[in-house]
Amino acid sequence: MKKAILLILACVALTSCALKPIPSQFNFVKTNLEEVSLDSLGNGTIMVYNGANFLHKIDNTARLNIWIDEKPLGQIRPSEYVIINLKDGKRLFKAVHIDMVKMSSLHDVVIDAETKVIEIKPTVTSNKLTVTNAFPEKFEKFKYAEKR
Repeated sequence: MKKAILLILACVALTSCALKPIPSQFNFVKTNLEEVSLDSLGNGTIMVYNGANFLHKIDNTARLNIWIDEKPLGQIRPSEYVIINLKDGKRLFKAVHIDMVKMSSLHDVVIDAETKVIEIKPTVTSNKLTVTNAFPEKFEKFKYAEKR
């Protein structure tokens, strides 16, 4: 029994860090945390953040590779955000994370003048995307994601 548990833990340790970053093809709107406000977002300026919870952070499975309309946005780590410009209309978001196996999900999102903040986070079985239009809790601890 102990050998089986050790084998499972070894597999988790080896596969959880296997998600390689993808280079972004989007222009990020560079900003400081102090400059970000809900009033500065909307009308095509969208903040996308990784809202991974504690369990995904602790086992290093929280990194997300994200595509929008098959164009790579890049990798967003837990408690990171990016700000991008998107035209109004229906967009297809694809999110991938690794948690023993590669988990991929597709999400249709309608971007309009009122869309400001999008949360994407890994779950146990897939990924979840929510248009929140609100900053996450403890936003002051978030970092701007650099292009990788």
